[in-house]
Amino acid sequence: MAKKTALLLLFVVAKFALQFLLCHTGYNLHRDEYLHLDQAHHPAWGYLSVPPVTSWFGYIIYLLGNGVFWVRFFPALFGALTIIIVWHSVKALKGGLFAMALACTGILFSALLRINMLFQPNSFDVLAWTFICYALIKYIQTKQPKWLYFLAVGVGVGFLNKYNILFLLIGLLPGLLLTPQRKIFTNKHLYLSALVALIIVLPNVWWQYSNSFPVLRHMKELAETQLDHVNRGDFIKEQLLFFIGSVYVLIAGLVALAFYEPLKKYRAFLYSLCIILVLFIYLRAKGYYAIGLYPVYFAFGAVYLEHVLVNGWKKYLRPVVIIIPMLIFIPIVKIAFPIYSPAEIGTVAAIYKERGLTSWEDGKEHSLPQDFADMLGWKAIAQQTEAAYNSVSGSGYTVVLCDNYGQAGAINYYAKDKHINAVTLSADYIDWINLDKKVVNLILVQEGDDDDPKRNREKPMFESVYYYGGLNNPLARENGTKIYVLKNAVTDINAILKEEIEENRW
Repeated sequence: MAKKTALLLLFVVAKFALQFLLCHTGYNLHRDEYLHLDQAHHPAWGYLSVPPVTSWFGYIIYLLGNGVFWVRFFPALFGALTIIIVWHSVKALKGGLFAMALACTGILFSALLRINMLFQPNSFDVLAWTFICYALIKYIQTKQPKWLYFLAVGVGVGFLNKYNILFLLIGLLPGLLLTPQRKIFTNKHLYLSALVALIIVLPNVWWQYSNSFPVLRHMKELAETQLDHVNRGDFIKEQLLFFIGSVYVLIAGLVALAFYEPLKKYRAFLYSLCIILVLFIYLRAKGYYAIGLYPVYFAFGAVYLEHVLVNGWKKYLRPVVIIIPMLIFIPIVKIAFPIYSPAEIGTVAAIYKERGLTSWEDGKEHSLPQDFADMLGWKAIAQQTEAAYNSVSGSGYTVVLCDNYGQAGAINYYAKDKHINAVTLSADYIDWINLDKKVVNLILVQEGDDDDPKRNREKPMFESVYYYGGLNNPLARENGTKIYVLKNAVTDINAILKEEIEENRW
């Protein structure tokens, strides 16, 4: 086996190993993961919050047994493929073994380990951005039309994964216009490849049109409930923190694109980076929205540093610049990853607060980072809900109605009885409520801040209404969740639910 192949394989194995080792087995999945896994059972060309690609992988996971291993495997796979593409980007830029190792080390020991920990569209999004940039590098280098078609496929599939990919195009197009590479716009294959991308995305665009563009309402709600709390200064700080151990490689990449003659023809990437970051800052985007930008710049920076650290005493710095990301990563592990068990994590909660990691998307301070708190309590909620469901299921059709999609998704994931089919009046679940049968019983799963804990609103509608159980876990974001049994309806619950569905429909 060639030395380069063996080293690349080592990076891939290390990537998979770290993704599984850096999350304690005592945690459940994240709330968003349950939603995406549930989407796999409701095939469509689009969903309220995301396009369909994640649901396709969710269905593959279901076919493989729906186990946690496979839920973790696919984002790790996307992360490993990102490393492979960066490796080949360095190769395309005429970098050697040192540059390949440096670029992949920077990618490996970075915030991408957090991104690739969860089954969300973000991991594939980063992969898509990186692949598109690689295809553009290859086209600029070879002028072979096939790379424009590869780029188009990357754009199309990336769009079907996450609309965030459009920001990359918004940056690349003017970036190309500002350099001699603008002659790409005279190439007929650019427009033919654009047609290929359009054909790929058309089913999702049609779905959006047919459903009155729910993405626009989702973006509005996102801006009102989350992005308004985003501090622009925090966005800039997070860009540095994502690759804190190897930020010098990124800086070297920017310097190289500006001044290093062999990389001058790729200067469009420098302008694109600036345009996209300014746009994200203006829109108060979350920090991780931009993370897909950076992998390709590791390739540029590594190639330049390989050139700089070639003679005299400088060549002895080569092992140093490769080791630094690993050394800086070690102390970060205990604060950036859920490596402590849920039983232990409360003892180190102060560490997170001291470092400003406990501010959630609601703009408030909490005990733990939001992602950690979002991985606790779900299985317990699901088990109690299933027990409540089983206590009445023999007395007629029962609907499990939850307050949020995390609860509904978790119940459907963990429930042994697959007939439960928990739903909620939010997210995509609003279209998945089966009212073909007469509803006799309801199991209500309510958030801790419920304004009607005695269920006074529902008592006149059922013969029996009582509290069944709940979640008592101060570390969990769902702490205080309550489960109620509403048994034997004395009114038309189907009509009431249909009315509420219309009121809440996006």
